[in-house]
Amino acid sequence: MEYDEKLARFRQAHLNPFNRPRGPRQHEPGAGEEAPDVSAEEALPEPPAGEPEFRCPERVMDLGLSEDHFARPVGLFLASDVQQLRQAIQECKEAILELPEHSEKQKDAVVRLVHLRLKLQELKDPGEDEPNIRVLLEHRFYKEKSKSVKQTCDKCNTIIWGLVQTWYTCTGCYYRCHSKCLNLISKPCVRSKVSHQAEYELSICPEAGLDSQDYRCAECRAPISLRGVPSEARQCDYTGQYYCSHCHWNDLAVIPARVVHNWDFEPRKVSRGSMRYLSLMVSRPVLRLREINPLLFNYVEELVEIRKLRQDILLMKPYFITCREAMAARLLLQLQDRQHFVENDEMYSVQDLLDAHSGRLGCSLAETHTLFAKHIKLDCERCQAKGFVCELCREGDVLFPFDSHTSVCADCSAVFHRDCYYDNSTTCPRCARLTLRKQSLFQEPGPDVDA
Repeated sequence: MEYDEKLARFRQAHLNPFNRPRGPRQHEPGAGEEAPDVSAEEALPEPPAGEPEFRCPERVMDLGLSEDHFARPVGLFLASDVQQLRQAIQECKEAILELPEHSEKQKDAVVRLVHLRLKLQELKDPGEDEPNIRVLLEHRFYKEKSKSVKQTCDKCNTIIWGLVQTWYTCTGCYYRCHSKCLNLISKPCVRSKVSHQAEYELSICPEAGLDSQDYRCAECRAPISLRGVPSEARQCDYTGQYYCSHCHWNDLAVIPARVVHNWDFEPRKVSRGSMRYLSLMVSRPVLRLREINPLLFNYVEELVEIRKLRQDILLMKPYFITCREAMAARLLLQLQDRQHFVENDEMYSVQDLLDAHSGRLGCSLAETHTLFAKHIKLDCERCQAKGFVCELCREGDVLFPFDSHTSVCADCSAVFHRDCYYDNSTTCPRCARLTLRKQSLFQEPGPDVDA
């Protein structure tokens, strides 16, 4: 009770300018408050003549000290809607203009205005009541928990203030936006396009012109022009189309068409949608270089070396899948980041070409090749027993198909010395024996002896 008495005396000593007095300078008790017993000696003094008193003839705006709405979010403003808060903000602005400059009452009004705006922002952008997962246009948005990371909204192109705003990130294409911008999104998730259409545009900047787009953004259909009126037209070097500044942020990316045709790795400006698509496709092996540009292997030495290493690894694979020790050691997992290397030697991803250009891919493949060869030729007796002896010269060490000085028959996979195989222009001895055996089986049987 001592606290209630002190609070009552404090309220009597401070006039709340945001309350409309019911009578001559009488305080209106709030809900749940007991009206303090104010005697004549403790009557509130009249405000000075030069200091106007704030009055609201239309509605009562109780933002003062009668109830601490902002320290304890209960009562009127927890249940208020956006329209009521906007009206309260407008009244608070008018009160600030009427009060004297640098006065205590004006400072209090400014503080109340800030609190009202924060409350309005909470109603516009609710936090805890929103679901953690939202599915929209094939996006799967997940509500972020981090408050200290500063991001940019991909919809409104403004900063996401994690401390006071709720924001979502798509788990598929990493599209970020405010919670208030979720219902305004018109771009479908790029992950679905990668799943349904996993192929690159292999024409270098296939420009068609603004007239083919009706002078509108290729993504959001906003009006654009090269003169910047009403909005600047920005070209995407990957699609060749033009976009507005909200859909094209001048992001830089390596263009796959320029890589496979010109071996050009210089980053160029692309739209936001193209950047997300290229980032999701960068590790997908969808480029068959021998069909797209077979002459590329004649001019890029790194690709020739990588192709030979990949062919050797494919020849080593049968040894590992039939060896217990290799399966237990999981040697093939050395290439788990590039699984297509143990399936074929034709398909490449953009990341493979980037690493080949920088030299990282050649070094890593050489180390893996050495590790695999060491297991087959030195460490494992079972794999050593699967070697070959040259049937043309019958000399030399045990041969393996991935050795650099050997040749492999394309028909029966027999292994010979390269010099022996090319010096003897005859057919493979093993293939010749197989041919004779087949002919003997299909020959007509001779006459019956008993007959």
